[in-house]
Amino acid sequence: MTDKKTDKTKRAPRATGTNRYVPEFSDACIHSAVSDKECHFLMLFERLISAMTDIDNIDIEHIENLLIEICSMFRLSKAVTRVYKNQQEEQEGAGETLCCFDTGKEGNEILTLRTVTSVMSRTTITTYMAPEEEPLTEEERSKVELVMRTVLSFVSRNRMRDIVYELAYYDEAGYPNLRNWREYLDDVVKNKRTANKLAFRYNLRHFSLINDEFGRSAGDVIMLDHYNKLKEIIGEDGMLARLGGDNFLGMCSVDKTKIVIDYLTETEAKAPKGMVVNISTNAGFFRIPSDHEVRADEIMGSIINAYRIAQTGGMDNIVFYDEEFLEKKEKSMRVQQYFPEAFERNEFIPFYQPKVNVVNGSLVGAEALCRWFHAGKIIPPAEFIPVLEQTSEICRLDFHMLECVCRDMKRWSDEGRKLIRISINFSRKHIYNAYLPETIAEIVDRYDLPHELIEIEFTESTSEVEFSDLKRMATELSNMGFSISIDDFGIGYSSLNLIKDIPWDTLKIDKSFLPDGYSKDNDMSNIMFRHVVSMTNQLGMECITEGVETIEHVNTLRSNGCDIAQGYYFDRPLPVADFEDRIAKGKYEIESQSEI
Repeated sequence: MTDKKTDKTKRAPRATGTNRYVPEFSDACIHSAVSDKECHFLMLFERLISAMTDIDNIDIEHIENLLIEICSMFRLSKAVTRVYKNQQEEQEGAGETLCCFDTGKEGNEILTLRTVTSVMSRTTITTYMAPEEEPLTEEERSKVELVMRTVLSFVSRNRMRDIVYELAYYDEAGYPNLRNWREYLDDVVKNKRTANKLAFRYNLRHFSLINDEFGRSAGDVIMLDHYNKLKEIIGEDGMLARLGGDNFLGMCSVDKTKIVIDYLTETEAKAPKGMVVNISTNAGFFRIPSDHEVRADEIMGSIINAYRIAQTGGMDNIVFYDEEFLEKKEKSMRVQQYFPEAFERNEFIPFYQPKVNVVNGSLVGAEALCRWFHAGKIIPPAEFIPVLEQTSEICRLDFHMLECVCRDMKRWSDEGRKLIRISINFSRKHIYNAYLPETIAEIVDRYDLPHELIEIEFTESTSEVEFSDLKRMATELSNMGFSISIDDFGIGYSSLNLIKDIPWDTLKIDKSFLPDGYSKDNDMSNIMFRHVVSMTNQLGMECITEGVETIEHVNTLRSNGCDIAQGYYFDRPLPVADFEDRIAKGKYEIESQSEI
């Protein structure tokens, strides 16, 4: 089968993409005494060269038709081209297979050629002939090899262009990379398509734990599943790229803000053996303004700033770069600016929130909570604790609070007041301080106080690495005679190992676990609360529930065997003078269940 259009119009010699002229082999048919078959081959080969070198108008179907005709001329049953991105793909036989020609007949391999490009991609071409066909003559074989080398050069050159593009714009796992993202972002800005767009950066939280549990290969599958689902949500008018590791960049239309945020807050991804895992993220968002032009670097800077705040855990895991964000950032900077001087002025003092036995109303302890008195007003802890958590200053503050508590307790002892156990919360920042137990003991011993009257509270660890350090720290403190407790149980890296492997004295159940007091016994919240309390009691630990605000809460504790409560139902955190009055009274009046 010949190309009719080419038959009707004889082509003049023309320049190719490499500035070389394609020779008109068909001239040999006019000026030389060659056979019709030879002449036909030369014309087909001329057309093949011409089609392959017309870079701006590559017609694959036309090229395939020419190859089919040439293969048929030489009695070939099949011709196959394979392209491999690298040596590993070639060894595994995992490359791309292109079948140039196939009659469907079984054939024997008669010739294979191979080339390696400058980017280390590999291309091979193999031809086959049916056993019943007459073998190739030496002249025919040389012509077949000439055509094969031409095809090999054409395929490897064009696929190399694709591979170079992939290497430049996609990472080794096939995700669009940072260069891809930057070109997309530059194009969106240049062509003024930023209106109603939302840009964001995020990372998968604690993804190393998933890799540890399921293996890195399975982790790659889980990450890809999470990526593909988000990509589907974003749609064709958006973009999702990978920075590296578990870090990603994205852009979508503003009308998809809620569904994207819901997805990134927490979602399920497929794991091996039909299992699913919950994946949450730290994410920074920036709604690109429509009322003025924004540069690409401004967009990047905005989402990076928001992401960094989200990643610290000082605020929410999802952070928007907007007026509210800028206000929070300004407050954060003020806290960091004022803290050193405020610390020297002793503006940070403890308030004491009582811990009460819900059975008899007796005062059994208290938690020391930091309050900042600055410029005649109290700055709420939520405005400065998260900021200090981002730096080592929180450690200075924790030791200061311990010092203040010990000073108060020493004075109470000297005045003949009753001493009760006081707990002080220590930040996770201390976990990596190998000398923390010795430092705590040194401060307490300075005031000649029994170690058992001081309780050190740690919040749940967020990773297995922190868990290991927390275990070491808690064990040392316990051996020194200090009481240790786990704070906010149920909102962090909750694990039975956390309870089983660490010698806790007290478990403090977070208020989010506390039922409202009106739900039925078989309600999920009641069942979970009941079993956590039961487990704590059976392990011989003291059980305290935080956030107790109503008599219904009190009765829930009573009916489930949790004897100690802390919350506004009894008292807010009290200044030291008010707390001393409360110590003197010793008991609270609590409504009995029969009165309700």
